[in-house]
Amino acid sequence: MLAEVLDYLRPAAGERILDCTFGGGGYSLAILRAADCTVWGIDRDPDAIARGLALSNALAQVEGRTRLHLLHGGFGAMADMVQGAGVTSLDGIVMDLGVSSFQLDEAERGFSFRLDGPLDMRMQKAGRSAADLVNEAPEQELADIIHFYGEERHARRVARAIVTARAQAPFSTTTQLADLVRSVVPRDRAGLDSATRTFQGLRIAVNDELGEIERGLTQALDLLAPGGRLVVVSFHSLEDRLVKRAMQHALGKDVSFSRHDPRAALAPSAQTGFTALAGKAIRPGDAECAANPRARSARLRAIARRGPTVPSSSPSIPAED
Repeated sequence: MLAEVLDYLRPAAGERILDCTFGGGGYSLAILRAADCTVWGIDRDPDAIARGLALSNALAQVEGRTRLHLLHGGFGAMADMVQGAGVTSLDGIVMDLGVSSFQLDEAERGFSFRLDGPLDMRMQKAGRSAADLVNEAPEQELADIIHFYGEERHARRVARAIVTARAQAPFSTTTQLADLVRSVVPRDRAGLDSATRTFQGLRIAVNDELGEIERGLTQALDLLAPGGRLVVVSFHSLEDRLVKRAMQHALGKDVSFSRHDPRAALAPSAQTGFTALAGKAIRPGDAECAANPRARSARLRAIARRGPTVPSSSPSIPAED
């Protein structure tokens, strides 16, 4: 959703923009090309930082100055990182949540059930791996992770099968685990691989992704300068729910009631320093979904701190709840 991100981020000359999930640098490079601004790119994956430093050096040689700066760490600690770099506020922040295409496409990182590789899934190449979790966690913990983070309704069945199988031999590869899950989870009518939800749940747990998102959203809103924009792209309902709730809270909306609950209309709405740029979640267009199937589940939400430079949202992009 690069075009949509740029449409709502609206980078301008002289601005300070933070790309919270640098990945392959696609967003950062597009932002730098869109305006004469400065970008700070954050990533906890050391491979992404290496790619970013190479790109920064290449751009600096051409332009004679450095406009792309890299910060190594999780975006859940963005405030400390950017302030350590001498930046106290930002004009734009973009967060592209979830796993990057680089990580999915590298078998040795162990994120994909379609590629045989070590059962790893660690974004920062440190700490407990997916293999550690699968081979050591109690059955109930595994079932909860797969159920709540993977939204797999057969989570108990999967956890029981894992515990039974690991008693014979520990899990070490993605193919081992994927084959086991497929043997106990019925094939999805929509064609989704039976291992998808289990792998999602384990990946989220290994990287504390939801906790990272909650911490990151709070800090991002605090770091926005007057007129600053926050644009977030999520890829599944757990992520999008956190983004929606954080933005509604910033807008002063009571998030304790469902929008279908009549009490919601009676709840007072506080006057806040934020305004919504996109009233509803923005979805990718048909052309992008056809060209990149991974984009099909993407949802974009955007908010801005009130100020003289807040842009208006584009009415031409289709939206949905």
